[in-house]
Amino acid sequence: MSTHEPPADRDGCPAPTGADSPTRSAVVSAGDSADRSADRVAADAADAGERAAGTAGDAGIAEDAEEPARSRSRDLLLLTGVCLVVLLLVNAFVARPFSVPSASMENSLRPGDRLIVNKLSYAFGGHPERGDVVVFDGTGSFLRKPVERDGFWTGLRSFGRDVGLVPAGDTVYVKRVIGVGGDRVTSAGPGHPITVNGVPVDESAYLAPGDEPSAVAFDVVVPAGKLWVMGDHRTASRDSRDHLGEPGGGFVPEGRVIGRAAWVVYPVGHWSSLDRPAAFAATGGTGGHGDQR
Repeated sequence: MSTHEPPADRDGCPAPTGADSPTRSAVVSAGDSADRSADRVAADAADAGERAAGTAGDAGIAEDAEEPARSRSRDLLLLTGVCLVVLLLVNAFVARPFSVPSASMENSLRPGDRLIVNKLSYAFGGHPERGDVVVFDGTGSFLRKPVERDGFWTGLRSFGRDVGLVPAGDTVYVKRVIGVGGDRVTSAGPGHPITVNGVPVDESAYLAPGDEPSAVAFDVVVPAGKLWVMGDHRTASRDSRDHLGEPGGGFVPEGRVIGRAAWVVYPVGHWSSLDRPAAFAATGGTGGHGDQR
């Protein structure tokens, strides 16, 4: 009598039977699905990791790019600050620009000309000399000295004027030095030259065309430490002659001189240096403060 044996599987195990026994195809299918799911999870995780790494890398690149920008900004601010400090120091102690407000110095200077005033010309014991064109504060000599209370704001305004941050205002003048301390300066009026210590001065090189050396007669001795100054356009200049009867006698204290007008720098057509005229060489050795230094 023969018996029926269930067919063996290819690996030699009995083939599973019944509804609860999954077929090979089902088992393989389930295993592949699980493997694929795991692979997908791993791939997604890898992608997420790469994205995170990429984001972190981008952030690092952005931070690296921002750092040089911040550094450049700091360098620019530092450079601007240094330039400003240097400019203020130059204005305060070396040279300062001024604008010519009137025609009193024509034709040497014209209204609107921009000057560079050399503030070192009379530093370290130097003094203005005959023939120099000087810029000075006329307060107390050409103008009554206003009563100002000492205080923080007064000192701040004074500092601002010194360094060029505050306009010089209407108290600043530009004139030519004719006599220095100890000089005797005279004029006999129209048709006569100015004399310094008895020496006639030929002013034709710089006087405005048609002007007399002085339409007013005067005879003064310049006190020590003071200056006698006049404009080159004598008929349009209010200078030492106009203040003879005032308490200051028309003399300008050397301490009020801001500096020597050295160059005309604007407009371009007026570029020139303001050298001392040769006419005053004749007065050398005639006495006065200027010859006793």
